[in-house]
Amino acid sequence: MKKLICMVLMAVVVTAQAQNPYKKYMEKLPFQMPEVSAPVIPGNTVNLKKYGAVGDGVTLNTKAFAKAIDALSKKGGGHLVVPQGVWLTGPIVLKSNIDLHLEVGAVIQFSGDEALYPIIKTSFEGLDTRRCQSPLSANGCENISITGKGVIDGNGQCWRPVKKGKVTEGQWKEVLARPGGVESKKGYWVPNQAYADAEKSANMNVPKAQTEEEWNAIKRFLRPVMISLVNCKNVLLQGVIFQNSPAWNIHPLMCENVILDDVLARNPSFAQNGDALDLESCKNALIVNSKFDAGDDGICIKSGKDADGRRRGIPCENVVVDGCTVFAGHGGFVVGSEMSGGVKNILVKNCQFLGTDVGLRFKSTRGRGGIVENIFINNISMTDIKTDAITFNMYYGGKSVAEMLADGDNPDNVTKAPVTEETPIFRNIDIKDVICNGAGRAMEFNGLPEMPIKGIRLQNIQIQAKSDAVFNNCQDIRQSNVKITVQ
Repeated sequence: MKKLICMVLMAVVVTAQAQNPYKKYMEKLPFQMPEVSAPVIPGNTVNLKKYGAVGDGVTLNTKAFAKAIDALSKKGGGHLVVPQGVWLTGPIVLKSNIDLHLEVGAVIQFSGDEALYPIIKTSFEGLDTRRCQSPLSANGCENISITGKGVIDGNGQCWRPVKKGKVTEGQWKEVLARPGGVESKKGYWVPNQAYADAEKSANMNVPKAQTEEEWNAIKRFLRPVMISLVNCKNVLLQGVIFQNSPAWNIHPLMCENVILDDVLARNPSFAQNGDALDLESCKNALIVNSKFDAGDDGICIKSGKDADGRRRGIPCENVVVDGCTVFAGHGGFVVGSEMSGGVKNILVKNCQFLGTDVGLRFKSTRGRGGIVENIFINNISMTDIKTDAITFNMYYGGKSVAEMLADGDNPDNVTKAPVTEETPIFRNIDIKDVICNGAGRAMEFNGLPEMPIKGIRLQNIQIQAKSDAVFNNCQDIRQSNVKITVQ
């Protein structure tokens, strides 16, 4: 009888797991987290071709996408199937209960024509501002997904600036040959003169434009994130390749119940602000079995910047990153520097960082505020890390670690500043079972004198690097079986 009861219970467990294949990622977590599951999409299905779309890479299909999404929405939702072909389009706006499904061979390529992208109020790099509408967006939606085996391409080369030092001679010649672009200063190309003018007066990508005429004159400077999901609930991105974004690639903002599964987010290694994934002020998220290859940070956790982020006051919390790979990028797994709303309850495990500038990167600066705590990282493999395998830098100034080292930046570790709401706090971070074969420096812990980095546990860590670890302004750094081999 007992055996029969056990068999029944086992069957119930197996059935439950089959109903939600993502449940396994939330078992035995070091923090409390609700179960996250994929959105349920109604069974209605329509083909994009039915609405007059032509996949020849030339015909503009903006209206066809809008008509198809509207038709599905009126039915209560369903699957919009994008077949094989190159589907040129302006902005696509998803609605609730819609799955955008790309079949094998389907490429959605967004037009580089700035006239198609109206200027909207949004958040960019953690600040409230205005930017061009994102190529693919959703705001305030429930149950949305982007699935399949196709490609979404943001035509980012039409928007991004290029630094000569980051490309080959051949690539630089190609960049200079692009129509309309200018070399605003030696070794620095921008898409047009208006971009160059706007950049001169901008504060970290936020321009000083006031009138509508001034905003519209600098549209090319207002390059958007490619995938913008704001205030959405129950989101799934699965199987699709997201590439060549104007700015950040994938940006869920203030979303809940988010799953990224088996996606590839990629940008050229020289893509300015070309982060692969920025999960900002989101709650209950899974990032699993995915690959990232970026021009900036790979997998990045954020929660707003400075006063705007503190005013929003929404932390990024309850996040599991499992089984992911990061290739090129300023950091493999990154927290900050925009973390003013706080970051907590993050688990990163079973990941590999191959050739990133930094492996595990935590960054902030005075003025941010916010608390980063309860971060758990284990089973990480790294090779060919160009600078630090692990870095905590509380003096971030907008540069990559490689750029800081090249420029000889040396932050003031002596002078104390008053502790206020603008003081960032990093504490209670557990890092274990890490192997790094090749790094510039093993570790850097660079805290603020008025707010040292506290409660860091380093266990079972093996790093081969050109230089040893550096610790400044840290408290309660506990090390167990940490082996650093200086090559």
